[in-house]
Amino acid sequence: MNTKTWAWIFAVVFLAIGILGFVPGITTADGHLLGIFHVDAMHNIIHLITGVIALFVAMGSGNAQKMFFKIFGVIYAVVAIAGLVWGGNVFGLIHTNTADDILHVVIALIALYAGFGGGKKKMMNDMPAQGPQM
Repeated sequence: MNTKTWAWIFAVVFLAIGILGFVPGITTADGHLLGIFHVDAMHNIIHLITGVIALFVAMGSGNAQKMFFKIFGVIYAVVAIAGLVWGGNVFGLIHTNTADDILHVVIALIALYAGFGGGKKKMMNDMPAQGPQM
């Protein structure tokens, strides 16, 4: 997949997660989205902001998409590590549990892959053969 596709996927998923985090029934009374992931208002707002940024990036250039995923991947890696090391409350901003931490690792890996080399690149072997020009 190219970075544009990844950006659209991130936009849709993060916007959906941000909205669903506020919906009673989908989020339990004790703050677990789908009964699994610990979320709170700040966590949901961060998801919404990320989704909006990804939406704008998806409509932008490939360079903007790569930069977004590089920055986003590093931030999510830091959040994942902080959650795994300190657990519970990451930087005093969001509450997490082990499921969140594992998901943050997966998101960081996907973003870093998309940002640092996961986009499709045209290689010389992929170029169409050029015949003699008349």
